[in-house]
Amino acid sequence: METEQLYQTYKSLLFSIAYRMTGSVVDAEDLVQEAFLTYNRVSGEKVIENEKAYLCRIVMNSSIDKLRSAVSNREVYIGEWLPEPLVDEGNDPSQTYLMKESISTAYLLLLQQLSEDERAVFILREVFQYSYEEIAAIIGKTSTNCRQIFHRAKKSMENRPKASSLDFQSMRSRVEQFTMALQKGNIHKMLELLKTDSVFISDGGGKVKAALNPIYTSERIVFLFTSIMKKLPENSIMEFKDVNGYPGVVISIDGYVAYVVSIQFLGDKISHVYMVANPDKLAHLQK
Repeated sequence: METEQLYQTYKSLLFSIAYRMTGSVVDAEDLVQEAFLTYNRVSGEKVIENEKAYLCRIVMNSSIDKLRSAVSNREVYIGEWLPEPLVDEGNDPSQTYLMKESISTAYLLLLQQLSEDERAVFILREVFQYSYEEIAAIIGKTSTNCRQIFHRAKKSMENRPKASSLDFQSMRSRVEQFTMALQKGNIHKMLELLKTDSVFISDGGGKVKAALNPIYTSERIVFLFTSIMKKLPENSIMEFKDVNGYPGVVISIDGYVAYVVSIQFLGDKISHVYMVANPDKLAHLQK
């Protein structure tokens, strides 16, 4: 198969793996490009029998290397760390629930708790449904070892939040209601849509003003949002977008994306609000 045809066939899969591993849109795109450059170089020298497995192996190994080299940066990161938002992706009817859930902000944050090898095995097995033999070929371990790593990782992921019973449109409706209530200063409606023990997490990366620690309870979150709202200039625009597979909001000021908000539901109410304000993590969204 020609490289261009391979690119069209496997680009989406490889990006999906790299993004779930790194939590970075920019890094994932770079790793995919590098994988095809490597393939192009190597395929001229030898025959590659399983192109898909070969490309997956390159991307996974590069992702693991990227994570290991970023450990020291993460240790000195200012405030809370959130993944780079993936906007307008994931609302594809052909995608399974698990594929959408596994790019949610909450899911990506849980993956951060796993070691690099655990994350690799868990993603390939749980999300992409690879066999242990296929995983072993990709990450260079025995299938028995991969099975043990998966069970260890799955145990760590048992605390992941239960899925909301709401469908996508119901979630979108509630996000729109919350945003309208915020714009109108309707505190009662905002409190009604939030769980009383809801959590707000923001990521400014030390580059812009953001809460350094999570904000707990609906009352404090509403107070914070109304304070932010008062400081937004009149020319700011709020757009409803799909953020990490679920309804969210993108806030632009003078045509520049300043905030991306993703929402997590529990039952029929908002349980978590995640806001990325770090300009480095929004660079890929600027026009």
